[in-house]
Parts: sequence; structure tokens; C-alpha cells
Amino acid sequence: MDEALLGQLKKFSILCVEDEDGIRKRLVNTLKYYFDEIYEANSGNSGYDLYQKHKPDIIISDIQMADGDGISFIKRVREKNNDAKVIMLTAYSNEEYLINLINLQVNHYILKPLNADKLLEGLLTILGDKITPVLDLGEDIYLDVAKRELNCKDITITLRKRECTFLQLLYKNKKCCVTSYEQIEAQIWEEKHMSITALKTFIKEIRKKLPKDIIINVPQEGYKLL
Repeated sequence: MDEALLGQLKKFSILCVEDEDGIRKRLVNTLKYYFDEIYEANSGNSGYDLYQKHKPDIIISDIQMADGDGISFIKRVREKNNDAKVIMLTAYSNEEYLINLINLQVNHYILKPLNADKLLEGLLTILGDKITPVLDLGEDIYLDVAKRELNCKDITITLRKRECTFLQLLYKNKKCCVTSYEQIEAQIWEEKHMSITALKTFIKEIRKKLPKDIIINVPQEGYKLL
């Protein structure tokens, strides 16, 4: 993870509530990489006591626990505070549970089994309005969307708005691999017509700015990240 984004996460405090000791310990050990201020509890009731004492910014809680379940715990929290960000862990995806989560203004839920990727995705999702997006484009190159800057080790490169939007689009389509010419025209050129010559010139200018070439041309289709 980019150091700038990691630094932003560390300013938040987090409470982890999970009654299974093994799961809670693994979760807390992972959270220690992202946060400095972490509290842990093994039940909804003890979790609420810690919440009352420390008022953490983020709560991660299991739903089914013996001594005070997660739904009751978050309901008590919401009676006092609607601002805390809440992630619920659940092994269930049925309608009854999901309705409860919506009614409690839960910000995100993660289906078990939990892993580090799911956890980070959830954290970035709930904190989307509180942190500056920093996208990992690969090859140790990070895009700071708010500042419109590329960061690679000690190098910082300023981008134009259109260049930043293009790299965001490639990142967004990373899983489906190729960003088509049609998508580029709609997102980057908007109402204007995009000629192939203009596109090639645009790509050439971006490549000159990149410390490493991470943009791949897929003939007759479009572009993708390396």
C-alpha cells in the first residue's frame, strides 16, 4: 500500500468485536498494519463498554455472538451516534440480516470467511469521503487523484485533468483488462469526436511523463494497465 494512504488510515481509531478468539486475533494483527489505535472485545456487551469509553471512528463487529449479539450492539451505538463507520462480519447473506443492516445504517458488510483483501476493500469503501484516493497502478506507481499526481518512490509527476481521468479509467477497468476506444471517447473526449491520431498523441504524452511504461495497447480494442 502507498505510504500516503497508509498514513491517512492511521489517523483513525477502530474497535474490533468478535467472540471467536482465533478470528479476532488474526483480524487485529491485520488491522495493526493500518491503524495505531485499536481496541478489541469478545462480545457485544464488552464491545459497547469499550465504545462508550473510547468512541472509536470505526467499528468492525461480528453479528452472532453469545454475550450480546452484533445487531443489538450496533443498535445501542446508533442510539448515541450515527457518525461512527460500521462494518459487520456475517456468515449469512439472507434478506432478514441484510434488512437489519440497512435499518442500523451499517456502512458495509463482509461475508465470511474474511481475508485481508476483503478487509482493506471494506475499509476504503467506508472511508471514501474521508481519505484521498490513492490508486496503485502497478510497478510502484501510485496515482493521487485529489492532487492529480503520480508518485513513484521519490518522484512526483503532475498530471493534467484529462490524463488523471484516463489513468483512473484504466484502473477502474483493470479487472476486465481492456478499456475500449469507445469508453475512452465517452469519458475523456466527452461530447467531442476522438480521432485515432488525437488518441495516439494523447497516449504518447502520458507515456513521456510516466517513470515506467505501464500502458499497453491492445490492437483494435483499446488500452490496459501492465
